[in-house]
Amino acid sequence: MINKRTLLLATGAALAGRGALAQATYPDRPIRVIVGYAPGGGVDIVARLMTEPMRQALGQPLIVENKPGASAMIGAQAVARAAPDGYTLLMAAAGEIAANPALLKQRMTYDPARELTPISLVGTVPNVLVVDPRLPIRTPAELVAYAKANPGKLSYASSGIGNPQHLAGELLNRMAGTDILHVPYKGATPALTDVAAGRVSMNFSSLGPALPLIQDRKLRAVAVTSRERLPQLQDVPAIAEAPSLTEYELLNWFGVFAPAATPAPVVARLQEALAAVLRDPGLQAKLAEQGAIPHAMSQAEFRSFVEAETRKFTRIIEDANITPEG
Repeated sequence: MINKRTLLLATGAALAGRGALAQATYPDRPIRVIVGYAPGGGVDIVARLMTEPMRQALGQPLIVENKPGASAMIGAQAVARAAPDGYTLLMAAAGEIAANPALLKQRMTYDPARELTPISLVGTVPNVLVVDPRLPIRTPAELVAYAKANPGKLSYASSGIGNPQHLAGELLNRMAGTDILHVPYKGATPALTDVAAGRVSMNFSSLGPALPLIQDRKLRAVAVTSRERLPQLQDVPAIAEAPSLTEYELLNWFGVFAPAATPAPVVARLQEALAAVLRDPGLQAKLAEQGAIPHAMSQAEFRSFVEAETRKFTRIIEDANITPEG
């Protein structure tokens, strides 16, 4: 007669056997990587840079599929609803994971904390604060002093409401006691163009699109939003170097997620492959060109990181009373 203990042991053994089989055979066909943004953007570029190294590590091709729209929620929802078998992954940025739950509470079509499994961070992406070079601002301290001496005169552009560039400015306002006006755009290029033209005072931008304009002296780099200076801009201080802003840090970041309930052996296989390819100097150099600092994490580390970032973004959004309308 089979008693309850025997049945539980048999069930556990069967599940363990299935997990071992998944680990041994995974992957045995191509893997889709969903990106919630249009081709050519930062997340898309990073996803495509990762495909060949990951193919070599896993033995199967990775196919990037763009599903843009609704603040990247369309792509994230597609992965949240996909079969949890490791063959549909999400390359996500901070927005759709850490900011959307606070910014778009009434519009959310997925729950990142419950419906997505974090696999690994890929890299952090500090922003560079650039200003109209006609302004007498060269350091974070000068920016704060000028903003306070000229209330209502400064504005900053971002590529959309609630994204890390927007939140970087709101965090600066909150910590420095300034009131710099946010001007949202529908993309990074027009935002930068209008700063260079003097129509907006400044912009928090990823390094890639800003660097050529900085080098051509059409924009002046004043600070970076990471705690450390960037290798490409060694002469540009961190905002945190200003005496009153020592706790300042606001990063965008990219990471890989799978549907919830993806088998642990499959998640482990993906995390190990990501960690391995992110150690490759060639890939590191390509990511650096996009302003990304490679940083693999264990699943537990990445889960804790996402939780902390979600708390930070939520606090900024709530303190600044940011809504989808602005």
